[in-house]
Amino acid sequence: MMAKPRSLSFLATALITGGIITAACCVEALTPAMASPVPIGATSRPINVLEHAGPWLTDVPGGVQALRGKVVVVNFWTYSCINSLRALPYLKAWNERYKDKGLVVVGVHAPEFQFEHDAAKARLAFRQLGVTYPNLQDNSYSTWQQFANEGWPSLYFIDAQGHMQGYRIGEGHYEESEQLIRKLLTQAGQDVSHIPTPPVSGKGIEAEADWAQLGSPEAYLGYDKAEGFRSPGGAARNRGRIYEPAPDLERGTWDLTGSWTIGSEFITPASAGALLRYRFHARDAHLVLGGAADGQPVRFRVTIDGKAPGASHGSDVDANGWGTLREDRLYQLVRQSGAISDRTVSISFEKPGIRAYVFTFG
Repeated sequence: MMAKPRSLSFLATALITGGIITAACCVEALTPAMASPVPIGATSRPINVLEHAGPWLTDVPGGVQALRGKVVVVNFWTYSCINSLRALPYLKAWNERYKDKGLVVVGVHAPEFQFEHDAAKARLAFRQLGVTYPNLQDNSYSTWQQFANEGWPSLYFIDAQGHMQGYRIGEGHYEESEQLIRKLLTQAGQDVSHIPTPPVSGKGIEAEADWAQLGSPEAYLGYDKAEGFRSPGGAARNRGRIYEPAPDLERGTWDLTGSWTIGSEFITPASAGALLRYRFHARDAHLVLGGAADGQPVRFRVTIDGKAPGASHGSDVDANGWGTLREDRLYQLVRQSGAISDRTVSISFEKPGIRAYVFTFG
């Protein structure tokens, strides 16, 4: 089970108690220090850990033993986490710039949701996201625990002698991270002085958040971690019920209309046209969705304050609000154009049986 402890700044946390791991996706850029490069309890032999980890969904060129003598950046991530996705442009850029100079970027895909445990779905996500560097699947969180990791995304910087020389958790500070990579490669005897470092800019769903306007934290829908549910009568756990909308929604609250089942990890509509609403303040609104049991595409409709989104549609929705659920992943519903204000996003589905997990914002 994963639970989401929150602090005032919504920092990611991870606890290991009695073999149960709880974790949360980072939702803010953090300000980590490089002076203490190794998290408390982290392995002193990270390359050994990677050599015995797996399965590898994307292989290390030359085999895992080829990591020895290389500068390695290890990224803990999960493909439905918006914070992990916004870090990808930098990881992909570093891989391209420095792979011929002895850098190896390694992704440790540590799933948050059950569908992310599926290797085929993870490989499909890697292809769609353009992630070509090596990735291993850490379904049991064994590698996570040995690195004493605390959340997604996180970066570990390992020198050519196999020692950790830096650690960051959360988004941001990418220029400093690249400077550390260049320093470690130089120490390993590589000349990187001629390699340019133009700014990296994420596109679409990978674009940096509008931090100044980000006024909504992630919002889970399954009852294990849900907050702010406002349909009259509250949630009925693990059984179908017809819900009515709240008279009004304040920022950070949500409701349901029609027949839904609220489970521990996700909610499921039991009839076509059942409606989910959320009141938020951010440029972008995303929703992690899973497909119906028959595996067929499901059309959905998004409105903003009861109207078609127009120019404020997200990358997975057209201007009229229509989108199609094909894969289990994060979908961008809204990218507001113009001034940012509190808005209510609504989504309904043409078929029952889909799964809705969590709203995230940017």
